[in-house]
Amino acid sequence: MPIPTDSEALDSARRKSFRRLLPLLFLSYVIAYVDRQNVAVAKLTMVKELPGFDNAVIGLGAGMFFIGYFLLEIPGSLLVERWSARKWICRIMVSWGIMAGLTAAVNTPTQFYVVRFLLGLAEAGFFPGVIVYLTHWFTSRDRAKALSYFLIATPFAQVVSPKISNALLKIGSTEVVNGQTITHPLVLGMSGWQWVYVFWAVPAVLLGIGVLFWLTDRPRDASWLTAEERDALESRLAEERASSTRGKRMTVGEALRHPKVLLLALAYFCTVTGSYGIEFFMPSILKDWYQLSLDDLTWLIMLPPLMAVAGQLSVGWSSDHFKERRFHATLPIVMGAAALAAMPFTKGHLGLTVALFMFAFMGFKAYMPAFWSLPNLFLAEAAAAGSIGLINSVGNLGGFLGPTIMGNVETLTGSYAGGLYYLSGSMLVSATIIFSLGLGAKKAAA
Repeated sequence: MPIPTDSEALDSARRKSFRRLLPLLFLSYVIAYVDRQNVAVAKLTMVKELPGFDNAVIGLGAGMFFIGYFLLEIPGSLLVERWSARKWICRIMVSWGIMAGLTAAVNTPTQFYVVRFLLGLAEAGFFPGVIVYLTHWFTSRDRAKALSYFLIATPFAQVVSPKISNALLKIGSTEVVNGQTITHPLVLGMSGWQWVYVFWAVPAVLLGIGVLFWLTDRPRDASWLTAEERDALESRLAEERASSTRGKRMTVGEALRHPKVLLLALAYFCTVTGSYGIEFFMPSILKDWYQLSLDDLTWLIMLPPLMAVAGQLSVGWSSDHFKERRFHATLPIVMGAAALAAMPFTKGHLGLTVALFMFAFMGFKAYMPAFWSLPNLFLAEAAAAGSIGLINSVGNLGGFLGPTIMGNVETLTGSYAGGLYYLSGSMLVSATIIFSLGLGAKKAAA
C-alpha cells in the first residue's frame, strides 16, 4: 500500500476534520442560539399572561443575558486553550439547558432578570471557546470557511425555530379558526410560552453529553485520523502558530491591552448592538406595524435568516478564496446599517419592510467569518484565545444595549424609528473601525 505524501495526508485530514467536527458544533450552536433568542417569540403571549411585563421589561431581561455572559468569557476561552474543549463545552451546554428550562417558572420581572443573567453565566465561553477550538484544527486556508459553516447555525436556528415555537405557543390559548373559536388546553399545567423554554432546553443537555464523547481536543488525540494525517495537520498548524508569533511573543495580558484587540472589541460591540436589537424586536415590529397573525408572522420572520445563511456561506468562501478579510468584514456591516436606516420609511409596505429585514440580517451575519479570522493574523495560542474571549465578551454587551434601547425607545415614544436609527449608526461606527485598522487586507494576508 503506497504511503501518502504530506500534502495528500494533510488534505485527507482537512476533509475528515470538516466531516467529523462541524456537524455537532453546528447543531450545538443552533440550540444555544434558540435558547438565548426564544424570548423574542415567547414574549408574544408571555406579556399577556404575566402582569408587569412590557417591551421595556422584555428588552432589559433579554439584555441581562449578556451581563452574565460577559463575566466568564475570557476564563472560558483560556480553559479551551489550556485544558479541554470537549469537557468545557459539555459543562456549558448541560448547565445552560437547565437554566433555559427554568425560564418557564418565572412570574415577576425580577425573576426574569435573574434567570436570564444566570443563563448568560451558564453559556459564557461557548462561542469564543469554539472559535479557539477551530484554530486547533483548521489552518488559515480553511478557517473562514469552517467559521462560516459554524456561524450559519444562528440564521439556521432562526429559520427552524419560529414554526416549532409558534405551535408550542398555542398551548393554553384561544384562537379563531374559520369563524370558530378553538381553545387549546394546558399541557401539564403549563402555557405555550413556558413550553417554548422547556422544549428547547432538553436538546442542550443531550447534545452536551454527546460533545463529551464525540469531539476530540487536538489532532494528536484523534483516533479517527491516521498517523500520517495527524502529523501533517499538527505540523502545518505549528508552522502557522510560529509565523503568527514571529518576533516578540505576546502574553495574555499584553494581548488583552493591545490597541487592535480593544478596537476589535469596540467594533464587535457596535455591530452586536445592532444585530441583537433587531433580532429581539423583529417579530414585535412586524406584528405592531401590520397586525399579523402568529401563523403569518412566523412564516415571515424565517425569510431574513435564510438570506443570512446565503450571505455567510458566500462571504466565508470568498474571504478564503481571495485571502482577504478587511472588505469582507466591512461591506456587509455597511449594507446592514443602510437597511436599518431605511426601515422606518417602509412602514405600511410589508414587502419592503421584510426585504430590508433580509438585507439587514445578511449584513450583520455575513461579516462574521472574515471578522473572526482577524485576531489570528497577529496573535496565537493563549494570547489569541484571551483576545477572542475579550472581543466576544465586550462585544456581546451590545446584546444588552441593543434590545434595551429598542424596548425603552418604543415604550417612551410609541415608535421604533428612533431605536432603528441608533442601531444603524452603531453599525456604521463598527464598519469604520474595522476598515481603519487595516487588518486582513489582501496583500497582508498573502
